[in-house]
Formats: sequence, structure tokens, C-alpha cells
Amino acid sequence: MAKKKKLEAEALPVTTLATLAPAKGATKERKRVGRGPGSGRGGTSTRGHKGAQSRTGYSAKVGFEGGQMPLYRRLPKFGFKNPFRIEFTEVNLDRLTAALEKHPELAKATITPEALHAAGVVRSLRKPVKLLGRGEIKAKLTVQLHGCSASAKAAIEAAGGTVLLLEPPAAEATTTEA
Repeated sequence: MAKKKKLEAEALPVTTLATLAPAKGATKERKRVGRGPGSGRGGTSTRGHKGAQSRTGYSAKVGFEGGQMPLYRRLPKFGFKNPFRIEFTEVNLDRLTAALEKHPELAKATITPEALHAAGVVRSLRKPVKLLGRGEIKAKLTVQLHGCSASAKAAIEAAGGTVLLLEPPAAEATTTEA
């Protein structure tokens, strides 16, 4: 028993600044190239013979495949981005219900983008606001927003409320006159 205790005490080395070392295998010696033929990395310094990659200052161009037609040119173009698309900030009925529970004064007033922004439901007023139908609503509300889905409108009208649509803000002109 006494012998076992002695072995346990020896197994734990005392850590001091002098005995600190990285874990085994954590560090690696750097590859020293161009130090003669005896090193195994002399002559061409592991870069091979000739070619752009053997030269100093070489950097691979993004997408370059050595003269072969690159992938981004082999694949066909597709799709279309509508420059006149109006991107909405979406608010679902469940988020509106949660906001009404947190801010009961919202139910008494008309729900507008400004009111939703003040309640923290909408982060920015830069985009038009659209109401979507996920969730349920029980309060009788007057909602005045830029857009509303058919299911959201049906849910609000079923609760005795009304939906009024605002004009979406005019899209900025993409062309400038000289």
C-alpha cells in the first residue's frame, strides 16, 4: 500500500516555467529547402523543373485551370434577377400577436409600419411591410400596411378587423439622366 502511494506521487510531475513544453507532436520542424543535395531538398527546392509554379512571384489566379476551359465558363448562364422587384419586410400573425401581448396599446391604434417599428417588430422602415398568415389572431385590429397575404387578411377579417393597403414606396430610378 505504501509503495502504491509512492508511485502515485512520482507520476505527477511538478510544472514550472523550466519544465513547460508543448505536447508531443504539437510542433513540427520547418522544411528547410535549398540547402544542398544532401538535405534531399536541394537543387529545385521542392518546386520541380521549369513552369510558372517554379518561378518566384507566382500566384495562382482564381478559377485558372492551366489553360483548360475553366468551370465557370463551361457551365451555362441561367436565371434572371428582376431589377424592379419590391422586397418586403415580412411580419407573420404570430409575431403580431406576440407584439400585442407585449404592447397592449398597439391593439387600440391602427397598426402601421411606424407602430410596428416602435414596438420592435420591424427593424427598419426602408422596406415596405407585408403581413403573412402564419399563426392566429383574436384581437379586432385595423391594419394599414403595404401588403397582406390572402390568409392573413381572412384571419384579421374573421376576428372582426379591417385591412387597408398602403401604396408601396416608389422604386428608385436605376438610370440617371445626363
